Amino acid sequence: MSKLFDSMKLKNLSLNNRFVRSATWEGMAGKDGSSTQKLTDFMVRLVEGGVGLIVSGHTYVSREGQAGPGQLGVYDDTLIPGLISLTDAVHKAGGKIVMQLAHAGCQAAEALTGLTPLGPSSVDGEKGQVCRKANPKEIGGIVEAFGQGAARAKRAGFDGVQIHAAHGYLLSQFLSPFYNKRQDEYGGSIENRARFLLAVYERIRGAVGSEFPVLVKMNAQDFLEGGFSSLEMVQVASMLEKAGIDAIEMSGGTIHSGPRLSPVRMGKLETEEKEVYYREEARLFKEKIRVPLILVGGIRSYHVADKLVEEGLADYISLSRPLIREPGLVNRWRSGDTRKSTCLSDNQCFKPAMAGEGLYCVVEAKEKAKTQ
Repeated sequence: MSKLFDSMKLKNLSLNNRFVRSATWEGMAGKDGSSTQKLTDFMVRLVEGGVGLIVSGHTYVSREGQAGPGQLGVYDDTLIPGLISLTDAVHKAGGKIVMQLAHAGCQAAEALTGLTPLGPSSVDGEKGQVCRKANPKEIGGIVEAFGQGAARAKRAGFDGVQIHAAHGYLLSQFLSPFYNKRQDEYGGSIENRARFLLAVYERIRGAVGSEFPVLVKMNAQDFLEGGFSSLEMVQVASMLEKAGIDAIEMSGGTIHSGPRLSPVRMGKLETEEKEVYYREEARLFKEKIRVPLILVGGIRSYHVADKLVEEGLADYISLSRPLIREPGLVNRWRSGDTRKSTCLSDNQCFKPAMAGEGLYCVVEAKEKAKTQ
């Protein structure tokens, strides 16, 4: 059988296969960020579909870091009971789940938080300041919020945590010279720009202990002129490796990278040659870094996924939109039906989530409606 279905050990976490559900905003949480039965049912379907490890949607660690409606939160102890219900259901179904800890930075939704977004540097828009520069005290407060969020995730029964340092969110903004214009200890050199992320990792590790899996998601590159580069990615990965990170998920792009290079690129991938957005960056990573690599982005075919693992370019295969269309995709592939994912990469799935209905594949829903 393919290595894709090997039993794996990530830190002390036993996994049934190498397939990971990449963090995907579901839009199913309560207004206060609380978990809901709808979100729990969604996660259980992923477990039943065969995914080895689920990473939750980006979960905000402090109120000013919320990115959008229906986003899961972990900023307060009152949220823990709902999170326990979620992890209990996942574990009862035989699954494993990691919480992604996030702060949106300049991408935070002021309309939801009532607070001016903050980031590495101030940003002005047509109607005034849209993002203010975080001061060192505020940075320290956010580091603490990540640590407390991780502690809550552990108390709530999650099997690990993942630090969101990709896609132009706060930690990604600090890593990127496109966003980070600071001239203090958090700006300039890559060592300075990585200081915030490394402080977050150390605080989380102190909160959860040495045996609890701590992962990070980071950009292969920003795909922006003057942005975070693939060479800097390898440098930061090396810093994280030395610090003790347990796995790195590689993604890429930001909202400023344009639709062709954004994290959720549109357009059906007609051939296997067009798949895998970050293949070359993964190759660079594997030349220098020994930490397990979780690769996401443009993987639609079983044979492509199999080859990535066989050739040593990835240790885990991470999927997002294909699992929105087909939660049972992994089981389908395991059964011997290795036709590629039916996902069209049209991003229509996010429209119902923005409308408060929660994430689902619009194309699939229309097709089902026709047959009823």
